[in-house]
Amino acid sequence: MIAYIKGQLVVKTPTYVILETAGGVAYRIKISLSTHKELPNTKTCQLFTFTQMNMRDGQQTLYGFIQTAEYEMFTYLISVSGVGASAAQMMLSVLSPSEVQEAIVGENLAAIQKVKGIGIKTAKRLIVELKDKLLKEGIAETQTTMISGTGAAEDFRQEALPALMALGIGKPLAQKAMNRAIRNAPKKIDSVETLIKEALKAM
Repeated sequence: MIAYIKGQLVVKTPTYVILETAGGVAYRIKISLSTHKELPNTKTCQLFTFTQMNMRDGQQTLYGFIQTAEYEMFTYLISVSGVGASAAQMMLSVLSPSEVQEAIVGENLAAIQKVKGIGIKTAKRLIVELKDKLLKEGIAETQTTMISGTGAAEDFRQEALPALMALGIGKPLAQKAMNRAIRNAPKKIDSVETLIKEALKAM
């Protein structure tokens, strides 16, 4: 699976972007309105990606996310029976990741049903299957946007998170601490070890 793609933003629309990588390969990536709103004005950007394979025709579809919070919520949503990638993308275009979480945890059926294609049965299923998971795992309140200039620190995040969790720190707290460390001293973070140390100090 492709974790993220970094490249030149050659096409930008409310529903998809095209990123051209250094090797000259261009990727068409579907995005939500939430990600579109936060895309940087710089020519270079980096998106977390989810790859969906269509078993019937072998075609691949890439979904991109500017924030880890949105990526994580997307994976939660598609884990529910009856919620496909398109429906999850639509939900994250109507509601922010934190709003989706609040609606599910708060059992707010009306808020969930605002999303086109999500009926009462699916809304109830989302609550039944995800409420406890979201209460346990959570989604970090603040996520660092993946833009040019913060890439190095963000790369270290992928290795630092499991290390912090292995130390007995919960995922939401570890994410918040890393966000705070990267935000406060991005130039200082030059290795995974430094990010872990700074995150521990930021708790």
